[in-house]
Amino acid sequence: MSQNIYFLAIDIGASSGRAILGYIKDKKLQLEEIYRFKNGVCTSNNQLCWDINSIFKEILNSLRKCKEHGKIPSTLAIDTWGVDFVLLDSDDNILGNTVSYRDNRTNGIPEEIYKIISKEEIYKRTGIQNLVFNTINQLYSIKKNSNLLEKANTFLMIPDYFNFLLTGKKANEYTNASTTQLLNLESSCWDFELLDKLSIPKNIFQPIVEAGTSLGFLKSEIVNEVGFDLEVITAPSHDTASAVLSVPSSDKNFLYLSSGTWSLLGTESKNYNSSHESLEANFTNEGGYNKNYRYLKNIMGLWIIQNIKKELEDRYTFPELSEMAKNFQGKKYIIDVNNNAFLAPLSMIEAIKSYCARKFNHTPNTIEEIVSIVYHSLATSYAQTIQEIKKLTSQDFKSLYIIGGGCQDNYLNYLTAKETNLQVFAGPIEATAIGNIGCQMLNKKYFNSVKEFRNFIFKSFNIKKF
Repeated sequence: MSQNIYFLAIDIGASSGRAILGYIKDKKLQLEEIYRFKNGVCTSNNQLCWDINSIFKEILNSLRKCKEHGKIPSTLAIDTWGVDFVLLDSDDNILGNTVSYRDNRTNGIPEEIYKIISKEEIYKRTGIQNLVFNTINQLYSIKKNSNLLEKANTFLMIPDYFNFLLTGKKANEYTNASTTQLLNLESSCWDFELLDKLSIPKNIFQPIVEAGTSLGFLKSEIVNEVGFDLEVITAPSHDTASAVLSVPSSDKNFLYLSSGTWSLLGTESKNYNSSHESLEANFTNEGGYNKNYRYLKNIMGLWIIQNIKKELEDRYTFPELSEMAKNFQGKKYIIDVNNNAFLAPLSMIEAIKSYCARKFNHTPNTIEEIVSIVYHSLATSYAQTIQEIKKLTSQDFKSLYIIGGGCQDNYLNYLTAKETNLQVFAGPIEATAIGNIGCQMLNKKYFNSVKEFRNFIFKSFNIKKF
C-alpha cells in the first residue's frame, strides 16, 4: 500500500471525463490518470442533453478504480463546464432533461429578456458576457415554455449536483454560479431583484460557497458502494476557474489563455469592470478562486478544429492537422472564429467554406487551406483580444501563459507569439486538474498562498517558452 497522500480531481469536459490523482513526490506535484470515460450530448425529445446519471456512475467508477489500485484519496473535488444545471423537485428528483448549452432552446430568448431589463442593466449588475446559452436565458426559456420552474425546489449547477449526490449537501459554488449571469457583482450573491424582474423563483437557489469549502464526507451508501470514505471539497468548479488557478506565473499581472474546446483569454483581477466599453467588447467578469475575478473573453477555440477532425472521420491526428496548417503556402484568409455560424453547424467544413465565399468571394477547397484559415484566425483573434484587454484595464503585459490541452500545439503557440508580440509560455497541459488538486491542497494548508502554489507548478512541469 502506497504511503503517498492523494488528492483526486474529477475533471469533466464536454467530450470526456478524467479522474486524476495528485500527490507530492521528489518536491514536485505528480499526476496519475486513474480513469477516463467518454462524455457527450445525446438527443432526447428533440433536445441536446447530458446523460447526467451515466456521468455520475462514471464518477463512482473513478472511486472504485482508486480502490483497485490501492491509492485511496483523502479528498475529492469536481469541476465541469459552466452555465448548465439541474432542477430538482421536492423529492430531489431531476425535473425534465439536463439540457446542454448547445441546444437551440435559447434562440431569440435574450431579445425577449431585454424587453424586460436592458442588456446594459444586466451587464452592470452581473458583469457577465452576453452569450445566448447563458443560464439566465436557459431558465427564462423554461419559464416561457413549460411549468418545470413551478415544480422546482432546488437549482444546482452540474458539479453542485454531483457533490449533492456524494454528500447530501446542497450548495452553489461561487465560480460556476458566476457563469449563470444571475450573480450580483458587488455582493457575489444571487441577484434576487434581477430574478424577480424575470419571474424566476428565488427559493430554488442555494447558498453560495467559495471554492475550497469542505462539504463533509461521503454518504454511507456511497461508502458502501466504493469501499472507502473521503472528504469532498468544492473545487473552483467551473473548469476555467480551476485552470486559471494553475497558471504558473509569479507576476501580479499576467495574461492567460486556457486553450481547449473554448479559448478563454483574460487576466486575473481583484476588481471587476462592468463599464459600457467592457460590455461593447463583450468581456466577462467570471468568479475565480479566493473571490478574484477572471476578466476574460470566450473565443470559439479548438472546437472548430475538433469538429473538422471528427468530420474527416479522424483520418488525421491533431498534430497532422497542425502540420497541414503550417505547410499551407497560399493566402491567409482571416475569419471571425466567434461567428455563430461556427457554434454548432451540421458541417464545420461547409460552414467555413460558406463564410469565406460570402466574405472574401473565395471558397477554400483543400483541408490544408481550411485548417490554415482556422489557425491564423485563432491567433489573430487572440491578438485582437489582448489589445482590448490592455485598453480596458489600462495595463501592459509582457507574457501570455497558455494552459490546457491546446498548449501542446506548438504551431498555434508560435503563431500566437508572432501575432501578439508577447513572450508565450505553454503549459501545464492538465491545467484544470492541477488547479482542482491545488484547491484541495490549499484547503489542507500544503501551501500558504496561491503564489506559492503557482511557483510550485512552474517547478513541477515542463513549461515551454515561445
